[in-house]
Amino acid sequence: MSRIFAYGRVSTNDQTTSQQLMVIQNAGYDVIESRFVTDENISGSVVAMQRPAFSNLVNNKLESGDTLVISKLDRLGRDNIDLQTTIKSLTNKGIKVIVLDLPCPDLSSSQGKLMLQMFAAFAEFEKNRISERTKEALAKKKLDGVILGRPKADTSKIQVLKANGMSQSQVSKELSISISTVKRNWK
Repeated sequence: MSRIFAYGRVSTNDQTTSQQLMVIQNAGYDVIESRFVTDENISGSVVAMQRPAFSNLVNNKLESGDTLVISKLDRLGRDNIDLQTTIKSLTNKGIKVIVLDLPCPDLSSSQGKLMLQMFAAFAEFEKNRISERTKEALAKKKLDGVILGRPKADTSKIQVLKANGMSQSQVSKELSISISTVKRNWK
């Protein structure tokens, strides 16, 4: 009997995979909770098999005849070669791969393979453009005199406020620095 698994990934703490699962379920795939595998806080530039949850899914859960559903191609990755290698590895194991945001979502079909090649190239192009735009923005900020990086904490100010009985969160607000910066300098 064929089982259906789903994979979701988010890059940052403020994102969740719940939207991805909703898209998959709305497309008609009944995925039980234990078969929705997610990688949290992992960039799409990380090779798929180096992501803990995805690697565990491929190596220990998926079997020939199973179906893996992903809401969007960029959730699997943004590197063309990695995407091609990952999909080929899965299909060679007899796993059907469905990516819902492609015009032909079944990547095991000849049309799906063509779609994968085209859209993987676009995903990698977009990844490179994001990197270029980020570098350009940082260079402009530097030219404008903006100090980059996390703010330097004045340990002596933190110690004075601590001695005055302020809590870490109060010191954080008072000095407009993060709580983790306060904790590093709390001593």
